[in-house]
Amino acid sequence: MNEYKLSRRQALAATAGIFAAGCMHSTSEPTSKPVQSVGSKPSPATTASRAALPPWDGPIVDIHQHAHYAGRSDEALLHHQKRMGVTETILLPSASAVDSPATMHGKANGLYAGAGGIELVLPIVEAHPKEYCFFSNEAPDIPTCRTTIEKYLKMGAKGIGEQKFYLPCDSQEMQNIYAIAQDYNVPITMHFQYEAFNMGYERFGKMLEKWNKVTFIGHAMLFWANIDANADQKVNYPKGKVKPGGLTDRYLSDYPNLYADMSAGSGLNAMARDTDHYRGFIERHQDRMMFGSDCNDAAGVPGPCAGASIIANARRLSPNREVANKLLYLNAKKLFKF
Repeated sequence: MNEYKLSRRQALAATAGIFAAGCMHSTSEPTSKPVQSVGSKPSPATTASRAALPPWDGPIVDIHQHAHYAGRSDEALLHHQKRMGVTETILLPSASAVDSPATMHGKANGLYAGAGGIELVLPIVEAHPKEYCFFSNEAPDIPTCRTTIEKYLKMGAKGIGEQKFYLPCDSQEMQNIYAIAQDYNVPITMHFQYEAFNMGYERFGKMLEKWNKVTFIGHAMLFWANIDANADQKVNYPKGKVKPGGLTDRYLSDYPNLYADMSAGSGLNAMARDTDHYRGFIERHQDRMMFGSDCNDAAGVPGPCAGASIIANARRLSPNREVANKLLYLNAKKLFKF
């Protein structure tokens, strides 16, 4: 799920110098925050080319979108994905409407940003089976969790998530989810956010090692802030140059069962803050990075749309078209067997 909503000014700052007109990024991250962030605004990028890109003529898989996201209509979602050039979209449903500690007593049922549940996802997939597929999801701390997740995996769900719940990443409840993912041989998308969702990122390496047969897809602020060895865990959108050797970089290097979801304001900020570092990051991890949009706008073009801005950045910062194709299509195609 996208994180906290960036203002127009923040979004322009995040991508200034990357796009010719300056790219406003509308991530529709929730305006109600579960934890007060002490982070600073995304910083301008200074080294990326401003040259206009020719249209992308290849397929694109979007591994991170939501139905009825902050009230967006199905028609607007379909328009948004087509404008971005996306050929296959994975819709991530929210949990059931339950009151439990993991959902912050109902506040995080919609993944804290108004995402629709499986009952809103399935009609889109059924109407557009060649373009849309879905994940299964449920709050990890309720008795019916496994039954619900299994029901939709048996119906064809390609993974579990987005798991965005108020639990430590190494809690027994979360490990029960990992066990389901292992049993069904499907990936799980994890939203990491300081003192809010999947806490204890510094211990996540132990989970990657213990559950080495499970494919994890990392996402959100804490995941992307930790490309920096000097990351302040309380800062959601860090700025400035990146010191190599961050925890996320090391996790990706040490554990072949971890993939990176490039979506959201956090993913875009990681690109913009230090483009030289990000070019090297792509070169190191090009086989396990995947495009996701996770934005709720209807525009679908760089400027008002975060997802389209991430596509453009991925193309500009990749060393060649072959690597860009891995990020935008091939890695997801291999993982999800499109």
